Amino acid sequence: MSAYGLIVRMWVRSTLAYRASFVMMTVGNFAACALDFVAIMLMFSQIDALGGFSLPEVAFLYGTSGVALGLADLLLGSMERLGRRVRDGTLDVLLLRPAPVFAQVAADRFALRRLGRITQALLVLGWSVSRLDVEWTAGRVLMVPLMVLCGAAIFGSVFTTGAAFQFWAQDAAEVQNSFTYGGNALLQYPPTVFAKDLVRGVTFLVPLAFVNWLPALRLLGRDDPLGLPGWADFLGPGVAVLMCAGAALAWRRGLRAYRSTGS
Repeated sequence: MSAYGLIVRMWVRSTLAYRASFVMMTVGNFAACALDFVAIMLMFSQIDALGGFSLPEVAFLYGTSGVALGLADLLLGSMERLGRRVRDGTLDVLLLRPAPVFAQVAADRFALRRLGRITQALLVLGWSVSRLDVEWTAGRVLMVPLMVLCGAAIFGSVFTTGAAFQFWAQDAAEVQNSFTYGGNALLQYPPTVFAKDLVRGVTFLVPLAFVNWLPALRLLGRDDPLGLPGWADFLGPGVAVLMCAGAALAWRRGLRAYRSTGS
């Protein structure tokens, strides 16, 4: 964590040296992400419900998934560049430094502009919470930040596992992106609009459903389309821990398998 923090501070100072550029890039990131929600609002201008979910409920799914991915992308989004380092041999430089390779790769070119995605998703989440027809008890209030943190851990483990796979594949960034950014696009919509086979896949194979689908169904009082027992809605923290442990194991095995380019 110390090495990660030092590298992040270096990149943040570098970014803030050009404040106007940073502001424009952050606003651009905010606007690009906002277009996704504009598309949802345009859709609801023609319909009253999507898969039985109202606009505030869909906005809640959008916000929780967007904040979770935004945090993971901010902290670990640079992992997708690992394939390039493996191909050109520049990973060898990181191996020679007295700091963990994972920290160096994760903090490399830390992009503070990604705060635009988080800010936009937080605004949508705040709006949705104020419009939901939910009786907010202390437990339900705590579910929202817990959902976001567990979702960020799950997305972060997918970033790490995808990076570890690149030790063998060397060019698999798009495969990784299909599960992270693609998974986020999937989780923005209710599970009821998708085929049950797809819902089973993101529940049991790549458990992205625990980012927001299952806990949100509990919070909103909706039925689970797969008919899972009620306690499954509270497995998010356990799934996040297991996925992080699996990602750590995959990373260690991948790093040990690295043989350089010989150049």
